[in-house]
Amino acid sequence: MKTVVVALGGNAILKPGQKGTIEEQMSNVNGAARNIVKLVQEGYEVVIAHGNGPQVGNILLQNAAARDQVPAMPLYVCGAESQGLIGYMIQQNIMNELMKAGIKKPVVTVLTQVVVDPKDVAFQNPSKPVGAFYTEGEAKKGMEKGESWVEDSGRGWRKVVPSPRPIDVVELEEVKDLIEAGCIVVSVGGGGIPVMRDEAGILSGVEAVIDKDLASSLLAKELGADILAIATDVPNVAINFGTPQQKNLGTITVAEAKGYAEEGQFGKGSMGPKVQAIVEFVEHGGEGIITSLDNLRDAVVGDQGTKIVQ
Repeated sequence: MKTVVVALGGNAILKPGQKGTIEEQMSNVNGAARNIVKLVQEGYEVVIAHGNGPQVGNILLQNAAARDQVPAMPLYVCGAESQGLIGYMIQQNIMNELMKAGIKKPVVTVLTQVVVDPKDVAFQNPSKPVGAFYTEGEAKKGMEKGESWVEDSGRGWRKVVPSPRPIDVVELEEVKDLIEAGCIVVSVGGGGIPVMRDEAGILSGVEAVIDKDLASSLLAKELGADILAIATDVPNVAINFGTPQQKNLGTITVAEAKGYAEEGQFGKGSMGPKVQAIVEFVEHGGEGIITSLDNLRDAVVGDQGTKIVQ
């Protein structure tokens, strides 16, 4: 039986323009769950990863608003909170869709820590904005505490944190055991809770954000998955995007994907990390897919979406 790791983008959980109520998010996740259950019906073992950008941003806002009443939690703890929040929504919706389909299969969310290297160059250059916009005065107070802040296009000041590469999934063996027991597993939510491991093997949380697609790629590699499918808001990766010369890509090789990346065809904050994550997975064996949620089943089983192969 083949294993597919499905990485859900933020749009699968909270769409642009929505407030982020639980009703909105549950409705969105239900749509994702229906598409994921189609893969289960086709006989695939499914592992789910997901982003957490809007949710952890809201948790940070709640922390900031209530900091005079209760202690604010660090970013990595907020990330853990978001894993539980989103994992619950995914888990319940998939369980309900499996029930409707007459399939008996457990669904489990694993609170997942992901190790980063303290010597990663990202720690010398924090670049990932987190949380809300603040005034310059509030930013200076943060800087006095050793935080990094940047002015963002005239909209205000935002805190920035490192985005180091993931190097190890702490709960990997537990995820493997759950898959072997027949479970659908939700793991490395939001890229995982970033932690460092000292020489004695002791773990500690670190103020950072791990790219969800790179963490999904690492998990897929370490699981020996057959397919990594990144679900986004477009059916295909395109070159010359948004121009009259736009071309949607079908099946391409790793070498072709790298060539397009070197040409600057994929945005650094959008499609670039997704293509990079797929390429890194495919170089270790397996097949990579980037497509929309609605196309997910047909991309995995058939010829839809963009596929990157050896």
